[in-house]
Amino acid sequence: MTENAVEIKNLVKKFGDFTAVDGINLLIKRGEIFGLLGPNGAGKTTTINLLLGLLSITSGKILINGMDINTHKSEIKSEIGHMMQETVVEPDLTARQNLELFAELYHVPKSEIPGRVEEALKEAQLTQFADVKAGTFSGGMKRRLDLVQAMTQRPKILILDEPTTGLDVQNRVEMWDRIRELNKRGVTIILTTQYLEEADALCNRIAIIDHGKIKAIGTPSELKKLVGSGNILRFVVGHDQTEKAAGILKKEFGLTPTVKNEVITADVGKNDWSLLAKATEKLEHNGISIFEVSMHLPTLDDVFIKLTGSGLRDTTGEMQTRAAAVRWGRGR
Repeated sequence: MTENAVEIKNLVKKFGDFTAVDGINLLIKRGEIFGLLGPNGAGKTTTINLLLGLLSITSGKILINGMDINTHKSEIKSEIGHMMQETVVEPDLTARQNLELFAELYHVPKSEIPGRVEEALKEAQLTQFADVKAGTFSGGMKRRLDLVQAMTQRPKILILDEPTTGLDVQNRVEMWDRIRELNKRGVTIILTTQYLEEADALCNRIAIIDHGKIKAIGTPSELKKLVGSGNILRFVVGHDQTEKAAGILKKEFGLTPTVKNEVITADVGKNDWSLLAKATEKLEHNGISIFEVSMHLPTLDDVFIKLTGSGLRDTTGEMQTRAAAVRWGRGR
């Protein structure tokens, strides 16, 4: 059996003349937590839908546990669980009934359903709420129920699409613990998230995708080295003052600033923290309005900005992808 849970080779997905996934290659190892990150409209969701067999491949190949998705779709469905961005819980059904429904949808043998349902309720800490309608649950309870629903068939691969969106800090940390526990049991996890600190905390490796192409792949530490090995100096300055401020930092301190909107960042190497005070004083002396200033070690946010040109891009790209898919569907 191959050591890779997922192999993606030269994958392309087009909707008419719009290319949503543009020749990506990925190897996801068995037993790892793999992050797929990118701005809205980058191609993440399309890639996930291709892995799930919900979309047809334009060209390229996907292998799941060594099986070609084009020729072994039914076998592959039993290998993959999926937790969507939107919580999928029937509010008028109890927690037990929701789990029984999903077990049937996943073709779990009828004789095994009661045992698996009890096991899932216990794992989600919902045993005492087993016969309570899910519509009365808190957001965290619904998300826990959603996660164990995705595990009803005991998949070898679990795709988590933004699993903690909308959760408070406590519920988010609890979800992280549940994800780690599933991974310890040998489940390969593919994670998309809008929280970069979440990817940093959970993922063994991360791929950053933008405009349908893979920009970089590596461990969180390896990706951070793409930004620099030293500290990052960051200023948020007044509107239309970024170029002037960047010029001062370059001339006075020999830095090579990166400018994105009103944010200026620069790799300052191993310089001590006195540089922050000196640079701040110099900018203010030259009439620059400073709203935020910090110096920190490289983060995934810095990597994201360097590779994609922004933080979390607005929804324009995502809307373009969806519009292209609709046009393509109508024109078939």
